[in-house]
Amino acid sequence: MNVELLKGIGPKTSKILNKLDIYTIEDLVTYYPFRYDILKRTDMSKVMDGDKVILDGYLEEDAKLFRYGRNDRMTFRFFSSNNIYNVTIFNRGFLKSKLLVGTNITIMGKYDKKFNSIVASDLHFGLLPNKTEIVPIYHITPGITSKQLNEYVNMALPFVNYIDSYIPDYLEEKYNFDTKINAIKELHNPTSTNNFKLALSRLKFEELFVFMMKMTYLKNSRKAKDGLMRNVDYKEVEDFINNLPFTLTIDQLSSVKDIYNDLISQSRMNRLLQGDVGSGKTIISFIALYINYLSGYQGALMAPTEILANQHLINIQKIFKDYDIKVKLLTGKMKSSEKKKINEELKNGNIDILIGTHALFQDDIVYKNLGLVITDEQHRFGVNQRQSLKNKGITPDILYMSATPIPRTYALTIYGDMDVSSIKTMPSGRKKVITNLYKEENIKDVLEAMYKELLSGHQIYVVAPLIEESDKSDMENTSALEEKMNKAFGKKYTIGVLHGKMTSLEKDKVMEDFKNNKIQILVSTTVIEVGVDVKNATMIVIFDAYRFGLSALHQLRGRVGRNDLQSYCLLISDKESKRLEVLTKTSDGFVVAEEDFKLRGSGDLFGQRQSGDMNFKLANIKNDFNVLLKAKEEAEIYLKSDVDTNKIVKKMLIESTNLD
Repeated sequence: MNVELLKGIGPKTSKILNKLDIYTIEDLVTYYPFRYDILKRTDMSKVMDGDKVILDGYLEEDAKLFRYGRNDRMTFRFFSSNNIYNVTIFNRGFLKSKLLVGTNITIMGKYDKKFNSIVASDLHFGLLPNKTEIVPIYHITPGITSKQLNEYVNMALPFVNYIDSYIPDYLEEKYNFDTKINAIKELHNPTSTNNFKLALSRLKFEELFVFMMKMTYLKNSRKAKDGLMRNVDYKEVEDFINNLPFTLTIDQLSSVKDIYNDLISQSRMNRLLQGDVGSGKTIISFIALYINYLSGYQGALMAPTEILANQHLINIQKIFKDYDIKVKLLTGKMKSSEKKKINEELKNGNIDILIGTHALFQDDIVYKNLGLVITDEQHRFGVNQRQSLKNKGITPDILYMSATPIPRTYALTIYGDMDVSSIKTMPSGRKKVITNLYKEENIKDVLEAMYKELLSGHQIYVVAPLIEESDKSDMENTSALEEKMNKAFGKKYTIGVLHGKMTSLEKDKVMEDFKNNKIQILVSTTVIEVGVDVKNATMIVIFDAYRFGLSALHQLRGRVGRNDLQSYCLLISDKESKRLEVLTKTSDGFVVAEEDFKLRGSGDLFGQRQSGDMNFKLANIKNDFNVLLKAKEEAEIYLKSDVDTNKIVKKMLIESTNLD
């Protein structure tokens, strides 16, 4: 039912609601408030200077409006509880015609005892009821107020007698949940704190239950798929490992065993290999490709950038130099004739391992017998790519690699559709990156530390959050930092710049020059997060560090310390020093991730994974993690049982998990 069918909502209002993704009456009633104002009259006899107050009364005079540029200020005298207050409110000039002498209003603001005045942050027309009132506040867009949106919702609610519930009937009974429509009504118009909490719990549980149903169903359905036939003796894998020029850590060996078991099993592999930058995930991917090669299948390794694909090629050729394994590179830059030749070799089975970017899975690329796809988690092997291979009759095993460590409990839940292997122990010989925190006023100390590294013949990353000047922020940007670096070091050293607005060719050229030491200081945005190894880079300096999450900073720190040289990470920030101190105390990515999860929630940790899969309206992975675990448990029980009390649930699964 279209929202325009509601009285008072015409085409103009409908377009405004469309901007909030509200098109139907069901969209409207499931557009929930993001917070609530608790309106209760303040007892002014107990108020201290600077306290927040809520008062109702009437205007003693018409409001006066003062404009300056795009902003405005209104003042008026306000009578409440046998007292008169001078009220100031900013940027509400559009309400002047309604703020007339005698008008009843409720104001919220900060009290100044000395001048008996209030700087109002918000106001509502009308007086407060004698009981505490809970007012829903919605995310809005220009052209509509939160109060109007609540009125439209209340107009729509009588037209909605039932909304499909995705919680099986027996679970609604088990947890004594009210109906979904009653819970929705309570969220828009809370009747009491207790009723509100019960309604919120019910709707959050449903969101998380649906999410975990999808994840669990997806994981089970993939395990049910027939895997490729492989017959590989693990002794051959051990011989390969023993011939490596270094010793694998316990976690690396455990991950190899996990992958080996997946590959020889009758189920398809869908595994996440996670670990810190420099923990040795890449060699595990090479071993996986070797196991796949031994079983007679082709392998593909997809990198996020061409320069990283080239690096993988160089490294894998070193590892496989004593083996008759044909490895080739395919990137978007290659000439048509080169691509055509590679495609012919691939089709004929003359290529065992193909390394490249997304070009590996273009429509014109044909594999003879692709058995394994390994991809960086930032470029997840998506639905379209899986479908493209399926259309070609190929259903390979899949291994994802992620350099963003996630605490195992969270990983098993968030990546519920995957098996997870974690590498926590770092290879021997790696020195801990020394991390120090500086304030802007200590920039001289930072420059001296940089100069010391440059004198030693080493290279430095300098990171800024912005690309260009912004009048909304005083954050350092690449242009300003380039200027500062040139002023400090430009006479003796070469400074380069790297940012996301550059073309791929430009970025690759800068990184190539930095790798070859033609550039000594690289000023960059976070695009270096997944870059090529520059073993001679021993320092990273991060400006405005408070703008980054801890996990993002840890990722950036991982750009240095890629060798046996002592490396350093210098964080510059005048804010949030306590939070940033976590990085000065630990180099364990899993500890950092745990802290980041506590402080910021899932968004910063899981990046692109959050979009789509975790698009919750009410639930929050961090705050509602215990509910998520309960929802996971119930989803697993439901899917194992023969219970079919709610066909809606099955319909939801069919519609949302057709991903193969």
